[in-house]
Amino acid sequence: MTERRAKHIIDMRARPSFLHSFFGADCQSDDYETVRWINSRLGARDVDHFTRAKDLTGLVEELAAAHIDVAVMVGRSTPAVRISNDELAALVGASEGRLLGVGSVDPQLFAGGAAEVEAYRCLSDLKLAGVNVDPGFYNEPISHDHESLTPIYAACDAANKPVFLMSGPTTPDLRHNDPLAVDRVAKRFPSLRIVCCHGFYPRIDDMIGVAFRNENVFVSPDMYLFAPGGERYAAAAKGFLSTQLLFGTSYPFRPILQSVKDFFALELDEDALENVAWRNAARLLHINLN
Repeated sequence: MTERRAKHIIDMRARPSFLHSFFGADCQSDDYETVRWINSRLGARDVDHFTRAKDLTGLVEELAAAHIDVAVMVGRSTPAVRISNDELAALVGASEGRLLGVGSVDPQLFAGGAAEVEAYRCLSDLKLAGVNVDPGFYNEPISHDHESLTPIYAACDAANKPVFLMSGPTTPDLRHNDPLAVDRVAKRFPSLRIVCCHGFYPRIDDMIGVAFRNENVFVSPDMYLFAPGGERYAAAAKGFLSTQLLFGTSYPFRPILQSVKDFFALELDEDALENVAWRNAARLLHINLN
């Protein structure tokens, strides 16, 4: 049987392992073992794959081997993991078009109106592709519709750039892994494009329901597409979610090439496969791929 391919692939969630200890940069750290553990939980056939790409050249080689045109580095700013937005922008500049960066803003770190200022700096000065928030991981966990996030959402909306919402089963208090809060944000900002990272797994059906109600909500289950029950995201992409589902490897928490192959093994028709592999992301991020 001929191996399925797509014309292009955009990876909506891939971070270099060398970016932070959280991604496995330090083999002596607890984080390193956590990365290996998550890989094992999500079916990685090589739990040490992330040790290969020790620099930008190595990462680009990994992307090329999987035929990925562009990878999106979603930043993080929480008390446990602070990734510099400037460092992300520098990596993007050095990648010769292979990487895009999404900045991250913690409204509890930036007092007063400083969170909005930092969001605008990410989008205008640093030319990053969007802004990420991690509400359930802050010093004081909050919901995705908390009022302190409103200035960040407004900045993304005004700049016509997407906001990325961190979610998923690693949220310290699972009450904050709530897709219904996204529904409220989507109704408040109907022109704001909202990317739901990790697809609010395991609340798959609620996430699909919110996306059904709001065409400005994009579902990016990334590694959880291949977790138990994740096939329901793909099933929804056989219908309306075809134009709102995004592919992502979640590297280094799952191997890049294996994730691409596992994605192509899903029973999506050709149009849906191309949409999820790259068309939806290209439209979302204004990427011109011939």
